[in-house]
This record gives sequence, C-alpha cells and structure tokens, in this order.
Amino acid sequence: MSQDINNTVTASKTRRVMKNLRWYMLVLFLLGVTVNYITRNSLGILAPELKDSLGITTEQYSWIVGAFQLAYTLFQPLCGWLIDVIGLKLGFMICACLWAIACIAHAGAGNWLHLAILRFFMGGAEAAATPANAKTLGEWFPKTERPIAAGWAGVGFSIGAMLAPPIIYFAHASFGWQGAFMFTGVLALLWVILWWAFYHNPEKHPNLGKDELAWIKQDNEPAPVKQPFFTALKGVAKNKRFYGIAIPAFMAEPAWAVFSFWMPLYFAKEYNMDLKQIALFAWLPFLAADLGSVASGYLTKLYTRLFGYSRVNSTIASSVTGAFMMISLAAVAITRDPIVAVILMSIGGFGHQIISCMLSALVVESFDKGQMATVNGMRGSAAWIASFLFSLLIGVTADKIGFNPLFIAMGFFDLIGAIFLVAFIAERRAKRA
Repeated sequence: MSQDINNTVTASKTRRVMKNLRWYMLVLFLLGVTVNYITRNSLGILAPELKDSLGITTEQYSWIVGAFQLAYTLFQPLCGWLIDVIGLKLGFMICACLWAIACIAHAGAGNWLHLAILRFFMGGAEAAATPANAKTLGEWFPKTERPIAAGWAGVGFSIGAMLAPPIIYFAHASFGWQGAFMFTGVLALLWVILWWAFYHNPEKHPNLGKDELAWIKQDNEPAPVKQPFFTALKGVAKNKRFYGIAIPAFMAEPAWAVFSFWMPLYFAKEYNMDLKQIALFAWLPFLAADLGSVASGYLTKLYTRLFGYSRVNSTIASSVTGAFMMISLAAVAITRDPIVAVILMSIGGFGHQIISCMLSALVVESFDKGQMATVNGMRGSAAWIASFLFSLLIGVTADKIGFNPLFIAMGFFDLIGAIFLVAFIAERRAKRA
C-alpha cells in the first residue's frame, strides 16, 4: 500500500514537470513588459486629443513626457537594487501594481500639471522593467542562451508599443480618453495576478525538472551578493565596462523616445493624420522593432559562425549593425511621403531594438547575478537622461524648426555610441564561447 502511494506521488510530481519551463517564464515576463508599454504609450497615442481637450501646448506636453522620463531616469537604479535585494517576483509585482494604479488615475486629470505629476509616479514604477529584464535572463538562462533570450525578451518592449495604437483606439472609441487610461491600467492589474500565481525563481519553481535546472546552472556562477544601495552603485561606477554599455544606451534612447511619445504628434503635425490614421500606421515601426529583437540574438550566432568571433564580440558586432541601420532616420527629414517616412522609421525601429537587446545581453555577460538588475537599471538611467533632455529639446523647438533636424541627429547618434562600445567592451583576442 505504501509503495502504491509513493508511486502515485512520484507520478504526480513527474506530470507537474514542464519541459523548457525557462521559455515559459520568459513569455510570462514578456507579457508583463508588453502591458508596461501599452500603459506607457497610451499618453502618446492620445496626445493630439489631450492637447485639444485640456488646452495643452507642445511645450507643456514636453514637460508631461519629461516628468515620466525624469522619474524613469532616477528610479531605474533604485528599482534594480530593490529587485536584486528582495527578489524578482516580489519587486516587479510591487512596481507593476503602482504603475497600474497610476495609469488608472490618469482618467481624473484636469490639466497638464495633473498629467505631469501622474506621469512622474508612473515613470518611477515602470522603471522596474529594464532591470527586471536583466534579472530574468540571469536567473533563467545559461550564458550560451542569453543573447537569444535577450532578443526574445526585447520583443516585449516593442510589441507593447506596437499593440498600443489599435488597443488605445478601440478603448478610446468605446470609453473616451479617460476610459482608455482606465482600460490599460486594468490590463496591468490582471497581469499582476498571473505573475504572482505562476512566477517562481528556478530553485523554488514546482514545475522545473532537475535536468533543466542543471542546464540553467551549468555556468556555476557564484550566489548573488546583496549590497547596500550606494555600495552597489559605487562598485558598478568603478567598472570601465559599464561605460561601454551606458554611453551607447545614452545615444540610442532619443530615437525610442520619439517613437514612443512623439510619433503620433509628428504624424498629426506633418501629415495632418487623425487618431484613426495614426492607429493604422504608428504600430509598424514597433512591429519592425519586434523583428529586430528576435533577429538580434541569431545575428550574434551568425557572426560567430562566419568570423569566429567570441560571444562578447559577436554581440557587439550585432549592435554595431543596428547602429548603421539607424541612419535611415536621417532620411526621414528629406521625404514628404508618409508611407516612405513610416518605412524609414521601421528600419530605424529594427536597428534600435538590435542595439537595445544586445546591450542587455552585454550586461548579463559582463556582470554577476547580484549586480545585473542594478547595472541594467543604471544603464537605463543613462538612456533616459538622454530621453528626458531630448524631449525637452523637442518641446521648445518642434513648433519653430520642425522635426527634421532632430531626425537627422538621431540618424547618427548610435554610430557615436558604437565607438565607445567597441573601445570599452570589445575583446582584443578572439575567445571561443
């Protein structure tokens, strides 16, 4: 009888084991980042109506965007440190609850200052997404799989932005702009329930088999060391390799800020598009970004196979490839055809996500597990300082000189970043992975 019970328990445990569970956990995280970007981009999609309904000027709108970006800049290292200290599951869940509530509260805004305050709180909470990305990769994937996993994880950062225009248009048509904010906030709360129910770290996950756990732990990385916040920041700041990641991130982010927060206004201003037309076109650069995310990891494999590059150098080569693709944004300034402009932006979106995913891969490649979320948070802060400053620049110049000079600048920023990436990170001798 006892033997039968043991056999039943063993069979039950066997049935609970899921093969390739690490990829399911990545999909769960990807879904959260997708919702993160839907709530984040709701403002940009609704911007033309908000400007009319609440009497917001372009400069005031830039301060609304800037409030989000400033909070995102300041809080990324703190969110990263929090996730490193209390764990990915609890840390990311707390932040998701806060950004969902802040998004819902947007429905009560009566002027631009209300929106700016709410965007600041929302930006501080949403800042957890970037460090959580690095933590997920570090916890669930061995080093050999991290570039490809980083590419797939990057899909969440662009697929949410891709889905935002049709979702916001549907919510706006059904509930008005207030209801659109509430609808996207509720989506975030629903994801929080899924995250709490199904996410566990590898050592504690009831559905993870021993073989897959051994595969994840094959690199024998030391256990994470938890450090006080300022001690962690100081340690990272002394590492030259951090600047080889942070400076390219700084140069890359203005383009993504324009896609996320300014592209609808650009289409409305330059091509007189209404919300429906914007919803038809604004998602395409983000679709291209999704493809760039997926392609980025496989591109590193191609460089390794063709040229014998090490894992680090092939990741850098992929990022440099993306930097050259960003030149397409400079060509936006010389076209008056909206279809051509969308195609050029889409090439830029593809290139940007290659860069972004490969910078995330370099973080998990270059730093230990106890620092990954903190480092990626600091990288994100560097990126969002540029995003914040560029948005303020757009706010004071767009009505006077238009967007064209800004697109020309964005076309070449990433090539400057690529120089620092090669100088500070590239391995001078080829090392087989």
